[in-house]
Amino acid sequence: MGQKTITLLPSAQRKLTQMGVQIKLARLRRELPATLVAERAGISRATLWAIEKGSPSVSMGAYIQVLLAIGLVDDLLLIAKDDVLGRTLQDMNLPVGKRATKRKTHGKHD
Repeated sequence: MGQKTITLLPSAQRKLTQMGVQIKLARLRRELPATLVAERAGISRATLWAIEKGSPSVSMGAYIQVLLAIGLVDDLLLIAKDDVLGRTLQDMNLPVGKRATKRKTHGKHD
């Protein structure tokens, strides 16, 4: 079974490459050898090097395992956390000028 070829738009590839560089720099700042990180992540050194180059053909699971191995897996929770565009689009579709429905209350009315 051959490796999938995934073609990204240049802007997306630049982001993935940047992420790979950031992962590599984080590993180096922690003084973790590639062999140790690859072993902890359960991947080969070649896969780690592909991740550090921002390869789109490496599975997201492998990227996550590397982030876990270097102590940055929680950074994944920052993706789409503050979705300004999505919230703006959602707000644009909210009904305008409609009143809230009255709730029936149980008890005495004056």
